[in-house]
Amino acid sequence: MQNTDNELFYRIQNNDEKALEQMYDRYEKLLFSFSYRMTNNKFLAEEAVQDVFTKIWTKKAYYDDGKGKFSSWILTVTRNACIDLVRKQKETPYELEERDSMHAQDPTPEESIVWNECSEVIRECIEQLKQEQQEIIELFYFKSMSQSNIAKACNLPLGTVKGRVRLALKHLNQILSSRKERGVHDDV
Repeated sequence: MQNTDNELFYRIQNNDEKALEQMYDRYEKLLFSFSYRMTNNKFLAEEAVQDVFTKIWTKKAYYDDGKGKFSSWILTVTRNACIDLVRKQKETPYELEERDSMHAQDPTPEESIVWNECSEVIRECIEQLKQEQQEIIELFYFKSMSQSNIAKACNLPLGTVKGRVRLALKHLNQILSSRKERGVHDDV
């Protein structure tokens, strides 16, 4: 006979490791799938599942069967764990994929040549922009400054900086498109 979720939970509260294993086997796949959908990150999803079961084991998460179904409660605890983990991330979550790891190695001579040619074309196109747009692109993309830092450094309103970035990208796109139409460069 299979134990109910409530029975397993109360056995876990009495430090029954077998009950924890049974609970984990019952809910791990569901919680991981749910966590992955929330975080869009395999490692955060795994960490969220681990956090949930750690909270249950250490009695930091308490289930009251009078307030609803156990499955709803454990999904709520998982949801909260995901939110906490995403908030703790200082940068946008990023998962290295196999295709990205190929570029982490030194580029081949062919890749270097193509990259240099593309970089040269982009620089030539940037030079066709208005001076103020060139400066904004330089600061934003090549010096990795935030738009608010650019606004402070150039003594401009933030809205002006955002507008110049947007216009510069629009004009850059038009310049690159016209080059392609003329057949000047097909690799960019």
